[in-house]
Amino acid sequence: MSRILITGMSGAGKTTLLHELSRRGHRTIDTDYDGWTLPDGTWDEARMSALLASTPSLVLQGTVENQGRFYGDFAAVVLLSAPVDVLIERVSSRTNNPYGRAAEEQLVIRRQVLDVEPLLRKGATLELDGRRPVSELADEVERLISSNEA
Repeated sequence: MSRILITGMSGAGKTTLLHELSRRGHRTIDTDYDGWTLPDGTWDEARMSALLASTPSLVLQGTVENQGRFYGDFAAVVLLSAPVDVLIERVSSRTNNPYGRAAEEQLVIRRQVLDVEPLLRKGATLELDGRRPVSELADEVERLISSNEA
């Protein structure tokens, strides 16, 4: 099994890393899009269960309240992290996602770094610094994939 979950706060670089892994030929899914996440902010559990039961090799990214229910279906859970000021700077200037530009959303991100990120850290098998070059981060994830395919 070489299923990898990439998780972390908004602005940590999850989508950028996922794009690089896709460019390198890996099957990837960004659960922020295409109906994976329900209006309450959780994953569609039936859909996620079906995906994971039928897909042995996958890199998936997302951060939702019920993701821990699926940790056993992943070979590794990678927490991508960065200091809160870096997160705020990134969400303020990104063009692919409007979330984080509003002051209220930035306050939510700041609170989540204090309240949610420690929980993600406890469930992670590896933490990577999202300030590193995306090519290095992708190399690290590929090493995880390779080690779990053996």
